[in-house]
Amino acid sequence: MATAHTPHPYYPLDLVLDHYVPNTYSMKDTLTLLFSTFGAITIGSIALSYPKRHSTIKGLGNQLTFLWFVMCGFIHLFLEGYFSVHHATLAGDQHPLAQVWKEYSLSDSRYLSSDSFVLIMESITAFAWGPLAFFAAKTMYYNTPARHVAQLILSLGQIYGCVLYYLTTMVEGSPHCDPHPYYYYFYFAFFNIFWIVVPTILMHNSQGCSRR
Repeated sequence: MATAHTPHPYYPLDLVLDHYVPNTYSMKDTLTLLFSTFGAITIGSIALSYPKRHSTIKGLGNQLTFLWFVMCGFIHLFLEGYFSVHHATLAGDQHPLAQVWKEYSLSDSRYLSSDSFVLIMESITAFAWGPLAFFAAKTMYYNTPARHVAQLILSLGQIYGCVLYYLTTMVEGSPHCDPHPYYYYFYFAFFNIFWIVVPTILMHNSQGCSRR
């Protein structure tokens, strides 16, 4: 006799998530929480870099790069670190960070099924690239020679992880993704493309500096 599975909104529709519990936050509440946190980090980064605006962090490009490193450090270490530590129980977790992941998982259910690739990739991102992003921000703040080495390693790791993240599901026809354009193109495609575009620019800049 077949057993009934806990109903959920994720793809594929036959995915078994017996410990799933719906979010208590609405989509609007979840995104408000996420972007408010990003806003607070942005304000903090600007305040931190302000005394250096005429010395080591001169110009809009450097200010945005410093913000990028700080933002990556928080996202990698805390948000992705939360997934890495709590992946096995994430579908039934009601912590605010878990609810962010359950909302995002509408675009990629691998985060709720403890997919081996996603777990390994996110663990490396959290505990290697997270601290390295903060280190890159520090080297930029103090203008140390290690800045471009850290920037190159971090950027290469981010590009490599993001490309594999896309391809490992797209090669199968994206069965883990909700086909609705909002979830597929905004959550899955748009939210992640930054970790290809920005690191590519930073790698190019670092290579240019190394040839001077």
